[in-house]
Amino acid sequence: MSVNDSNAYDCDLLVVGAGVAGVTAAVEAAEMGKSVVLVEKEHYLGGRAVQMHRYFPKMCPPMCGLEINFRRIKNNPAISTITGATVAKISGSDGAYAAEIAVEPRFVTEACTGCGDCEKACGVEVTDPYNLGLTKVKAVHLPHPLAYPYRYLVEKEAIANPALKEVSAICPAKAIDLGMQKTVKSVKAKAIVWATGWQSYDAKKLPELGFGSLPNVVTNLQFERIAATAVLADKKIVRPSDSAEIKSAAFVQCAGSRDENHLPYCSAVCCMASLKQSKYFREQYPDAELHIFFIDARTPGRWEDFYSAAQDDPKTIIHRGKVGSIEDAGAGNVTIVAENTLTGSMERVTVGMAVLAVGMEPSKGIKEIGVPLAVDAYGFARRNGSSGVIPAGVAASPKDVAASVQEATGSVASALGAIGRSR
Repeated sequence: MSVNDSNAYDCDLLVVGAGVAGVTAAVEAAEMGKSVVLVEKEHYLGGRAVQMHRYFPKMCPPMCGLEINFRRIKNNPAISTITGATVAKISGSDGAYAAEIAVEPRFVTEACTGCGDCEKACGVEVTDPYNLGLTKVKAVHLPHPLAYPYRYLVEKEAIANPALKEVSAICPAKAIDLGMQKTVKSVKAKAIVWATGWQSYDAKKLPELGFGSLPNVVTNLQFERIAATAVLADKKIVRPSDSAEIKSAAFVQCAGSRDENHLPYCSAVCCMASLKQSKYFREQYPDAELHIFFIDARTPGRWEDFYSAAQDDPKTIIHRGKVGSIEDAGAGNVTIVAENTLTGSMERVTVGMAVLAVGMEPSKGIKEIGVPLAVDAYGFARRNGSSGVIPAGVAASPKDVAASVQEATGSVASALGAIGRSR
């Protein structure tokens, strides 16, 4: 890799997005002798996966697998990582792409040793973006306990608070720089892997399901953070409104998905995610009554074991029906209203908490910044013929982690082929 200065890179492969697919592509390419620049919009690597409580099917923490890849990145000088960064513009063609990378300040320099003195001294709190605003965090903090790079940051919303100047003075490494500015880096690359991942469909577009108005209606991604935060603190999962223990809960599938008014497509993993999440409840509340509302269960191959386990659980009730609304039932409870598509009758089930399985949307920006990729009717990326810009992971279509890893490996092979043809 050629680095002319701290703001200019010349590499074989630019990987945009450092979720599971992007990280896999970066390490695979680098271990084949190619130089890689890995760009990630968050100030840490891992994408959405690191926000999950557990993976399926092994039900292990996601860092079990990601930590190995982070170590491969750390130990490989062929990989340069740029975090807090987004692609502002792409130009050029196969063998000679040029990208402008906008980098947001983290207000902490690479001199940070991770000692944590700044966080201990900080009295300013902000909403925690890693926990999707569900909890508070110190304004100076690690993005999460196992973050890579392991470096503190200052949340931008608190930067004007005068108390942070005192915190800055405490840092023994003098690593806090409250005057840090946004920068622009340039990257020249022979090929690009586009792995920008996904975002949850905005559940506020589904007012009939009570999200935003009923505090005990949460999204599936929020529930991952609720479960992870509780377990990390050695506590039980409780409902958001009053921290009450869970006596009953419902999982609402296809919240906005397979709906011509919202997302017409299936997001592939939502059924599995809800079955996995039902296990979170069951482990802590063996007597809780759980309800799962499906249009139909999509659990192909080995995932069918999860569905069978739920069917065999006498306190998990499977409903075949589309949920039409969620109503306030008083005392923090909610009533699920759904049409049973087998009997044609309307069902009303009252529970203490509801989890909406909202679908995956592709991250935006392909057309706006000139990425030489096609997009399908739903905004997912498509490769232009044999172009040297290759989409991978959920940027290309909804899929699970295993499929994202497989596709990322294939994207590297495609990128190397494009590099070879451009010589």
